[in-house]
This record gives sequence, structure tokens and C-alpha cells, in this order.
Amino acid sequence: MTNGSRIKSWRAGVVSFIVSLACAATLLAGTPNRQGKILAGFFEAWSIYYANYNIADLQNNGVANRLSHFVYAFANVSADSSNPSSDACTIADTWADYETPNLPPVGNIADKGPLYGNFAEILKLKQLHPRLRTLISLGGAGATNTMAFSIAASTQAGRQALASSCLNMFITGNVASGVSAPGLFDGIHIDWEFPTATDTQNFTLLLQEFRKQLNALGKANGKYYELSFDGPAGEQSYSNIDLATTAKLVDFITIDGYNYNRTWENVANHASPLFDSRKDPEFGEGLCIACTVNAYLGAGVPPSKYVMGVPLYGAGWTGIPNVNHGLYQTSTADPWAAPVLLANGSGLCTDTTGSTPGCDALLTAGAATYSTLSTLTANGYSRYFDPVSVAAWLYDPTTGTFWFYDDPFTAALKTVYVQTRVPGGLGGNFVWALKDDDANGTMVKTLAVGLGR
Repeated sequence: MTNGSRIKSWRAGVVSFIVSLACAATLLAGTPNRQGKILAGFFEAWSIYYANYNIADLQNNGVANRLSHFVYAFANVSADSSNPSSDACTIADTWADYETPNLPPVGNIADKGPLYGNFAEILKLKQLHPRLRTLISLGGAGATNTMAFSIAASTQAGRQALASSCLNMFITGNVASGVSAPGLFDGIHIDWEFPTATDTQNFTLLLQEFRKQLNALGKANGKYYELSFDGPAGEQSYSNIDLATTAKLVDFITIDGYNYNRTWENVANHASPLFDSRKDPEFGEGLCIACTVNAYLGAGVPPSKYVMGVPLYGAGWTGIPNVNHGLYQTSTADPWAAPVLLANGSGLCTDTTGSTPGCDALLTAGAATYSTLSTLTANGYSRYFDPVSVAAWLYDPTTGTFWFYDDPFTAALKTVYVQTRVPGGLGGNFVWALKDDDANGTMVKTLAVGLGR
């Protein structure tokens, strides 16, 4: 089937789906359907700092009742090529993870100590939502973790030591000396960004070792522990993974559905388009979600294990000419990344050190949260929609500023694709990151309705 016929087939079900979605809108405040697809949310350990976003917020705004999986980012990985038996998981932020006693309590459940911090709140969340699955994500985008994964995975001793350490710390719950948290996590998420061509076999072997040890521990405990990994959207990265083999070892793969374009380029373009468009100057380069889905499924990944990423942040450019409402236009500014916004969208943040309250929580030029971007139509911006790419953007011709973002409409359409791409649909959606939604959790709740949760 050609890309054009896929789009036509997909569009045929959109109208009826949107009607049913409107009828189902009351679900946002009602009882969720727990038989729906995967809806995973990544919670960043550092959310509790400048963003002041806490796990208790997920309970208070009802998002926790919608998620199937809560993924905590991150734990670090350490490795020593001269002593593979010492390869291990390590705590990335002791204060945020288990030390701080100052977090608002989930469900007003008091801390008992000596476990505090986010880990204590995760246990409370699990107490209130016993069907919620919690995973610890290992690694992240840092070069140190990437190198450590490569070193640890390169030897059998390193793989065994790393998996054993991670399971002991996060599944068994031996967090630190004198600090225990049994039942904290229900599985492991490997976020190795990303294996190179020389790591292909070792990445598979690492997953095999984790799967082996999780199965053994689960058999001893009478439980089942999940394993997943982060899959890249770009061919230059996923081509280094044996997708068919690794898919058999994991419960699902969280596959990035964003960063197809960002401000490392000077052309304002969609960062998370569902489809390719012939109007796109980069047409045919595989820079769309459907392109990535086709590649993974074509490589042998079962559709049920494909969990599509939806960004709760946007990408922004400045110096964009008022042609085609900014889309596909080249920035005339230097630098071309849009300045950091105030969180209420009323102006620009003049201090991005984190010392001044009221700025967008990302504090990063060329990036902004959905929470902030959702306020911009009240502050001089107009919203536009590309029906071919299935992507939305915001543009202010006065300042020449362009923001790509996902909103509830595009999020709903992405769930249509998840539900209809193949018979039985894909596995579901995940969001990066929970703190970037608005206070009501509008984006996550929209995805939940579309996924039948």
C-alpha cells in the first residue's frame, strides 16, 4: 500500500472517530476503561524542582487514573571495562529519589521514613492504583550513560552484573543502605540512546540478560516483571538494533514520535508529524511517525508492541517570514531558536537560570511545554493545522515566531492511527513528559479517551 493510499484509508475513519470521541468526552471525568491500550507517562525526577510538578499532582488531577504505566526517569548506569563485575545501576538524584521529606503527599498519605522523596510517593500511588505498572528507566540521553551501556553490554560478566544490580536496587527495592522499598517498580525500561553498529549484538544480549533475570526473580516471587526499551525514530539509530529479535524479548517498545525536526535546523518544520507531505522540503527522508511505524513493523516488530510517543512540548523558531504562516520558512535570525516564554504566554522570560519564577518550565530556547503553548492564542498567536501531515502549529507574524506543538486535536488523531493502523491497532501511546501537560492533564486525558482507557 502506498503512503497516499494509507492516508486515504486512515482518513476514512477519522470523521466517525471524532464523533465518537465527542460522545466519549464525558469519560474525562468518569470511570476509566482499564481494558484499553497502553498509555505510559514519563515522570522526570527533576520535575519537583523548577517546574514544581509532583507525583501528587497526577493523583489530584486524575491523570494517575488514566495511565497504564508510570515510567520514572532516570537511573544511571556505571561501567568499568577493567572490572566488569562492578557494572551497576546507580541513583541519579538521591535527594529527589528518596531523601527529600518536603514533597506534597499522594492521597494525603503520610511518609513513614526512612524512605522519602519520589520513591515514597510512587509507592503511595501504587497503593491507590494497584493496576498501575511502574517502571524505572535506565540511562537517558547523557553521553556518560550511553558509554556505560556500551561497556557493560560488551561482556557477559558486565551484562550479568548490571542486570543483577538494577534488579536488586529497583525491583527488590534495596535502594540504599538502610533504605528499602520493596514493590517499588514492576519492571525495567532500557533507555540506551543509542546503540551504534558495533553494539547491535550486545544490545540484544543485554536485553536477553535482563529478561532472564527478571523471569527468574518473578518465578521466585510469583510475579511478572516487565521489560521495555526506548526505540529511536531515526533510521540512523534504529538500523543499529535487531528489531525483530529484541521485540521478542520485551513487553513493548516506547518509540520516539518526535524530534523529527528541531532548532538544530534553521527551517520551521513539524517536529512530530504523523505523515509525510510532498510540500515538505525534506519529503521522502522518513521524517514522520508513519514512516517510523512502517520501518519497525516491516522489520518484524509486532504492532501490539509498538507504543507511539507523543510530545507534551513544542519546538520553536524565531525570525520566520510571514509566508505560508511560517511553515517551511527559513529563519532570518541568529540564533533561530525561539526565546524562552513566560509560563502564561504573555511575554518572554528574561532570566533562564531558574532563579526567577514564572518562566516556561523547560527554560530552554526553542522548546516550550504544552502548558505554556496552550496559552499563546490568547497572546497574539494564531493556530494552524496541516491536514496532510496531521500536525498543528502556532505563528505570530508580528514577532516572526513559530511553534510546532501537539494539541488535543492532533493527539486525538494520533490515537485514531494507533487504533486503526492495522487490525487490532498498535500497542498504544506514551508521553514525554507528564510535567509538561496543563494543570488538568488535558493531553493525557485526551489520549486516554482515544485509547479506550
